[in-house]
Amino acid sequence: MELYFNVDKQTLRFFSAYTVQGNIVFAAESESEQSQWVEMLQESGKVTWKNAQLGEAMIESLEAQGLQLAKEKQEYLDKLMEETEELCLQREQKAELERMNQLLEDEKQKFEEVIQELRSEQEQIKVDLDGTAQFMKGVESEKEELHSLTTLLQKSLEELSQEKERTLELLRERKQDGNKAGTDHQASLDSQHPEVQLQVKLQHIEEQMRNLLKEKEQAEERLKENELRANVLQQETEFYSSQAHTLQQSLIQLTADKQHTEEELKAEMESRVELECRLKLAEEALRDLEQGLNAVERTSERDERMRGDVSHLRKFFEECICAAEIEAKLPAIMKNAVYLHKAAARRIKSCRIQRRASRQQWLKHSQSFASSHGEVHGLEELRETARRLTSDSCLRQRANKIITRQKTVQADD
Repeated sequence: MELYFNVDKQTLRFFSAYTVQGNIVFAAESESEQSQWVEMLQESGKVTWKNAQLGEAMIESLEAQGLQLAKEKQEYLDKLMEETEELCLQREQKAELERMNQLLEDEKQKFEEVIQELRSEQEQIKVDLDGTAQFMKGVESEKEELHSLTTLLQKSLEELSQEKERTLELLRERKQDGNKAGTDHQASLDSQHPEVQLQVKLQHIEEQMRNLLKEKEQAEERLKENELRANVLQQETEFYSSQAHTLQQSLIQLTADKQHTEEELKAEMESRVELECRLKLAEEALRDLEQGLNAVERTSERDERMRGDVSHLRKFFEECICAAEIEAKLPAIMKNAVYLHKAAARRIKSCRIQRRASRQQWLKHSQSFASSHGEVHGLEELRETARRLTSDSCLRQRANKIITRQKTVQADD
């Protein structure tokens, strides 16, 4: 501001850079006092001008600082928006993780149910294997009995055949002796009765031989049936063993999957707790940053705190970006895991259906095997008959007597 003094008019005119101008009119008691006032006003004008220049410089500096602060505020606001979007994305990922955890819990429950079913199926297969082993033991014992019975019947047939040959030989000798002797008619009549008895006994022996042959054929047929049944039971045993091995492998695999799922759940819970803590820290940092941006007064301490919050948020979201690629693949991984478990369940179900079908066929064979036990009494009777034929010495002596009498009758004739 510039001052101009007109002594004649006793006026003081001032000009300033702000286009403000005017006149100051004053009066004094004397010229000396008036001079003092003029000097004082001129000195104050100089100070005011310096102050005005200093104020203008300060205003320009403050305007520059304001522009810089506005620019920084805009940058911070942009970062705040980006980080807010990242926080929203993190919340969505957190919800997705909770959904995946629920899915894992459901899969774990299904695993436990499938494992329980497999264990029950394994116990049932063990029971079926024990039953098959018992039936095989019965078939083997019956097979041995049939072998011994067949041997006994063959021996009895051979002995009866020998007896028949001896009887026929005696009859032929008696006929030849009777033709040579030429005895009288009374002796011929007396010898007819033993010959008839011998013929009857011979017919009885032939009838017994036919019965023994028939029983031998039946025993051989039963033996073939038992061999066929033994083969079927052996196939059933192999099938049950393979099914038991398959179920055991499936049980081991499902147990390993269950442990892996539990480990994944544990890791997910730990990571979720850690993520929640980090989210809380990030939210606090965002609130502090927003408060610092909205504050009117700026201090170096607050600026330093804001820089620390920004650095913390930058580090947090960089880690989130690194983990986002892995987390983005989690739905596909879980989908594949679910399909894998469903495929395993379908495979176990198909094995169970095959095992039930084979079990029905096995029950048919078992029923036929059980129904064949009613013929054991016939085999026992057959065995007793063979023993009587081979051990009856009186029968052999009577047959020899009859044959001798027949020879005598033939000689008399």
